[in-house]
This record gives sequence, C-alpha cells and structure tokens, in this order.
Amino acid sequence: MAKSFKGGTKKTAFLDTISVCDIETSNIAERCKFNFSYFTEDPAGQKFDEWENNKTLSELLCKIKEYTNKPISYWISQSTLVNYKSFPNKEKTDFTMPKHIPHDVHWGRFRLGSKIRLVGFILPGNFEKKECRINNKNYIFDTNTFYVTFLDNNHKFYKVEKK
Repeated sequence: MAKSFKGGTKKTAFLDTISVCDIETSNIAERCKFNFSYFTEDPAGQKFDEWENNKTLSELLCKIKEYTNKPISYWISQSTLVNYKSFPNKEKTDFTMPKHIPHDVHWGRFRLGSKIRLVGFILPGNFEKKECRINNKNYIFDTNTFYVTFLDNNHKFYKVEKK
C-alpha cells in the first residue's frame, strides 16, 4: 500500500492536482478580453509610465484581471462599462478621434475608480460570429474584446456637466 500523503494516498494527492475541465467545458469563451494594439497617446490622456508612479497602473492590472472573469455584456449591465456607441463630439471630450481606428466601432469606457477611466471600443453586436479573410486566412470577429485606446485619469473622455 502506498504511503499516506496529507490524509490520502500519493495517487490521490497527485490526482487532486490535475485539472478536471477542458476548453469546451470551461467558461473561457465567455470571458472578456482586452487588446492594447490600438493604444494611442493623446494630450488629454496619459502614457503607461505616467500611471506607473502613483500605483494606478497596478490598480489597472488588478481591475483588468477582475473584468476578464465575466463577458462584456455583464459589465455593460452593471454600468461598469458604458457603451457610448460613437466618439463624443468636441464639446463633450478633450480627446481626438484617432484616424487609424475604424469609424463604425462602438466607443466606451470602463470605470476604474472615481475619475479614472480606461477608454476604448468594442465591435457592434452585428459582427458577432461574422467572418473575414485576411492574408488567405479566415478570422472571426470578437465582440467580447475591449480595444484599449486611451488612459483617462481625469474623466476627460466623456465630460459630464455638473449642475
């Protein structure tokens, strides 16, 4: 008989370390994803190194970890992610619309703290499961990805009037 290890056999202890789920039975497909390839520096926003000094960058990573546990639709329903659909007009924002971003995306922001926002866009729902072909390969658009475009430490992306 095998020696006992933490109240069970070595075999039991080993089996307890093995994952019991696979990709299809996990919830990996529903989890929100973040993409930073469209990140743009804007005079109204901040660079990553500006957030590094006051621990905001660390807080951002902790929030992203939290936000990736649920789908984007969940965060919209909780008002943590606000979908503005279009880029705010000049009277409502201090930011400039980047020309390299498709014009028909839905702009929004994740609330990170009191005035701190993570600004970017998502793909509209009509792109769900839609395919495209690039360089002789087929790809499927992902409507569960938030494309980070700006860091907004002072709530300047979509300014609200205080009355």
